[in-house]
Amino acid sequence: MSNFIGIRHEDKYKLEKRAPLTPKHVERLIKQKKLDIVVQSSGKRIFRDAEYLQAGAEVSESLEKCSVIFGVKEIPVDCFEPDKTYVFFSHVIKGQSYNMPMLKRMMELKCNLIDYEKIIDEQGKRLIFFGKYAGLAGMINSFWALGLRMKDYGYLSNLLKIKQSHQYHSLNEAREDISAIGQRIAEKGIPQELLPFVIGFTGYGNVSQGAQEICGLLPVKEISPAKLLELRHRPKLPDNIIYKVIFQEEDLVERKDGQPFDLHDYYANPQDYQSTFEKYIPHLSVLINGIYWDKRYPKLITKEYLKKAFAKGHPKLMVIGDISCDVEGSIECTLKPAEIDEPLYVYHPDTETITMGHEGHGMLVMAVDILPAELPRDASNGFADVLVNFIKPIADADFNDSFEDLDLPKSIKKGLILHQGELTHDFKYLEEFISINSEK
Repeated sequence: MSNFIGIRHEDKYKLEKRAPLTPKHVERLIKQKKLDIVVQSSGKRIFRDAEYLQAGAEVSESLEKCSVIFGVKEIPVDCFEPDKTYVFFSHVIKGQSYNMPMLKRMMELKCNLIDYEKIIDEQGKRLIFFGKYAGLAGMINSFWALGLRMKDYGYLSNLLKIKQSHQYHSLNEAREDISAIGQRIAEKGIPQELLPFVIGFTGYGNVSQGAQEICGLLPVKEISPAKLLELRHRPKLPDNIIYKVIFQEEDLVERKDGQPFDLHDYYANPQDYQSTFEKYIPHLSVLINGIYWDKRYPKLITKEYLKKAFAKGHPKLMVIGDISCDVEGSIECTLKPAEIDEPLYVYHPDTETITMGHEGHGMLVMAVDILPAELPRDASNGFADVLVNFIKPIADADFNDSFEDLDLPKSIKKGLILHQGELTHDFKYLEEFISINSEK
């Protein structure tokens, strides 16, 4: 049990500027909850050290005195200290091989690990997340990429005025730019050759909602997937409307045996389903992918499909904004996560390779896996607004108690992956992944 809370600096990515708690939230915790907070010094964090000092925190190179340490992204293996409690996005719950050494080291040091991603309510809904900001930044980046791709195809559009998300000082500044472009589209229209202009969204959660919020700054009309297939047969389409289509699970897959779709069965038995998404792809101008995916689920866009599509020339689909960013996952041409300073690449279906940038014959992919970091101030504020309510219970918990006696709210306890270096019941399955990684 300790009231000393540490906030570590982020060092996984050079452009990662987010913080789990902002100066105003730190000040609230110090004054109202009587917590002592130590902030690890950082020269790149969006909030300066001086702002934390003004809020009443101690700023130090070391977090040695803190027994509970909060971060955002994964922590280097050599930074862990024995018996401490760490709270961050660990990215281990899918058995990610690249993070198994980190998890193993935490076990050796008898650390406690709480993962934001698994802090959930009774219905399994996540309570602390950056997802909406991934969607917001991802849509801004996708519009930016679209402007570049349209130029490659010979169309000069107002979208060229859009910047990459991290180049804006704030989300509001980006909104103003995109709203102005929306007004221009409403007044001047879209080139006839690109009609109907359709933006598809897979998923309807926080990521998709954030992306749709930015998309809604343009003159958008929502239609169903079924209506999308009929759209091209209409004799005359307005040139100042962008069509939006939201694809839910029942639109993406079907049972292999021909039985009716059942959502609960799909999540329980995804191997019994196959993708039906290919029938929609030829009708999309842009695809924004925001679904959860693991290897049990069908792929939406395959390498084989793209090979056939590009053999016929340039398909209608110009940009894939793969916000989910699962490598060779639901979007199989996502071959790697891109960096903020180099966020775009072209996938070449004939060679199944990529080249960085936006030029070349192939599918343009935007696939940055730390998109919220492109809106560091807005994202940190939104995240901390929720996290601040969980700090005191974690600080007050005595992690020397047994798991059964550990006094934590249920939602936080569900996110406890390691307790005293041991995998908790819900995460015992990770032993297999640790073992496989150790044998390599």
